[in-house]
Amino acid sequence: MFKFDLYQKKYPEANVEIDTTSEEIDLEFISADLPKLMSSMTIGADRIRSIVVSLRNFSRLDEAEMKPVDLHEGIENTLLILQHRIKPNIDFPGIDIIKEYGNLPLIECYAGQINQVLMNILSNAIDTLIEAVKNHCDFTPQIRISTTTSPSKSRAIICIADNGMGISEEVKKRIFDPFFTTKEVGKGTGLGLAISYQIIVDKHQGVLKCTSKPNKGTEFMIEIPLK
Repeated sequence: MFKFDLYQKKYPEANVEIDTTSEEIDLEFISADLPKLMSSMTIGADRIRSIVVSLRNFSRLDEAEMKPVDLHEGIENTLLILQHRIKPNIDFPGIDIIKEYGNLPLIECYAGQINQVLMNILSNAIDTLIEAVKNHCDFTPQIRISTTTSPSKSRAIICIADNGMGISEEVKKRIFDPFFTTKEVGKGTGLGLAISYQIIVDKHQGVLKCTSKPNKGTEFMIEIPLK
């Protein structure tokens, strides 16, 4: 486009054929819009690159052994992958993500498995908040993610809390049972939290707890030994 602009400056009296072609392709509009288009393409390419990197970090399929992992990086990668469900749209106000990160050391764990747990818990929180928005027009959905270490400094603790509808005591008792789900048919397998429990408790000798009250929200607490 720069060369064409230079040509127009040098030869302002173009022939009829060139003038006609310029009008047909709306050259003035293209000249004005092309920089914006190129900028959008650059932003889009950077976004795709970020997502690809996050997906690779998230899956860690090539890492079959325990290794030191930055849990905050895993949380951020998971949030990025779920961004399309978190951000606002015409029918949804979006979810406020509140982060309260403590000073965690690197944790010896199976990164891909821990990321799967984060994905399962955050996805469930988002599902709950979407339903809450449908039932309460003036509702502001919120997820609070906090990290810290235990008083003995022997465990990393991740808490993921939503301000959704909460669950009953009866549901809470079965929430980690395989194939148990409160979702509509076709919308849940009932395996996400059961697998998460197995990963944290059996694979990492940690703790996975759920606390909730109807209309008061739900919180999942993950404890993972530092070593």
